[in-house]
Amino acid sequence: MGKVIYWMNASMDGYIEDSKGGMDFMDPAEDFRQAANDHVRRISAFLFGRRLYEAMEKPWTQDLGKEGAPALEREFAQLYKETPRYVFSDTVQTVPDGVTIVRRKDAVSAVTRLKEEIDGTLQLGGPELAVSLLDLIDEFWVYTLPVIIGGGKPYLPVGEKLRLHLVEHRSLASGIMFARYVRS
Repeated sequence: MGKVIYWMNASMDGYIEDSKGGMDFMDPAEDFRQAANDHVRRISAFLFGRRLYEAMEKPWTQDLGKEGAPALEREFAQLYKETPRYVFSDTVQTVPDGVTIVRRKDAVSAVTRLKEEIDGTLQLGGPELAVSLLDLIDEFWVYTLPVIIGGGKPYLPVGEKLRLHLVEHRSLASGIMFARYVRS
């Protein structure tokens, strides 16, 4: 049976985007890129909300990872393209090969089915999608970047308390912290 991990990178004050919707504060260091590639190598499928899908798809399939780009960037692009991707959206109409559209009303049943069919890790990204699938999330991952941005979109905008238990953590030489939590 597969497990769903919710993985987003965040500022030290807990935001995945700044107040203008930008992610310019995320300038990942080489040690982060290596750690991300190591994680992505073990992922069986990406589950994206529309906005995160749009932020990832074109850059990693068309713009980044080309000849002349840093080796870690090229490696991530290759891993990304080889991994099945699901975009949860009611507005996306067409997708390239390797991507499947799931309508938001079908999200819970689709992810439940994927957990049963895929014996591996399903990496969920996008805070609104995560909230809608909260009961199906097995682990919560966050890479915390050493920057405070003062506001924006939170890592997980839940309206209730969710108790978690830390099962792994490490710091990278760049000052980025990784933490992996499970439900308490």
